[in-house]
Amino acid sequence: MDKNHCGCSYDSVVCLCGVEKSIKGRQVLRGVDLEVDEGEIHILAGLNGAGKTTTVRIIVGLVVRDGGFARVLGEDPGGGGFGRVRGMIGYLPEDASVYDRLTGLENIEFYARLYGGPVEEMVERAMMYSGLSIEDLSRRAGGYSKGMKRRLLLGITLMTEPSLVVLDEPTSGIDPIASHRVKRLLRRLAAKGRSLLVTTHDMRLAEEIGDRVTIIHRGSTLESGSPGELMDRYGAESLEEVFVRVVEGVEA
Repeated sequence: MDKNHCGCSYDSVVCLCGVEKSIKGRQVLRGVDLEVDEGEIHILAGLNGAGKTTTVRIIVGLVVRDGGFARVLGEDPGGGGFGRVRGMIGYLPEDASVYDRLTGLENIEFYARLYGGPVEEMVERAMMYSGLSIEDLSRRAGGYSKGMKRRLLLGITLMTEPSLVVLDEPTSGIDPIASHRVKRLLRRLAAKGRSLLVTTHDMRLAEEIGDRVTIIHRGSTLESGSPGELMDRYGAESLEEVFVRVVEGVEA
């Protein structure tokens, strides 16, 4: 398979190479390398403050990098041509929220009209992906649990059938049943050829659903590979053990 100068294949969905970013005078990213292929669940793992959120914001075009190479769906996310593919990306930030005074269905309808396109089809898709019942969707979202709100937001994120799905800590703070439903949905999406980039510091989640894992720390990529490859490389019994060894190796 042909590769570019960064070592990414030319048909990679995401390719970052040596990406750097400073915010308010502080260097947040010091050299992030990341490749996401079509149809894979790629985990971007790191401690809080490692640079995960800044990295995904660069990928979705919300933040412009200071240096390094970046291509997302064939376009530079900091360039003028990125508008051509922006609508093919679904992004769910960790701090996203719903409109509490609206019902679940009204939240969905609001975003469907905002995105444009076939509203009825998008509403049906969002309802399906959320997995919430008609009874739940008829209630005000302010009465939802955190897990239900997260499922509603995930349904809204997926209503446009994006080619690349970027999720920032999708299971953080939700109960085990809601987490199981989210993980099952992510596997289904990848099986249908969608590309998913999921940030987390939960190595059990990474080991359970990740096809590949990239570990970043203090704004730099330290390791990347499948969970099995990483565990073999470090002679570890779990991905959590790998993560601890990698990060502690830098801290030592």
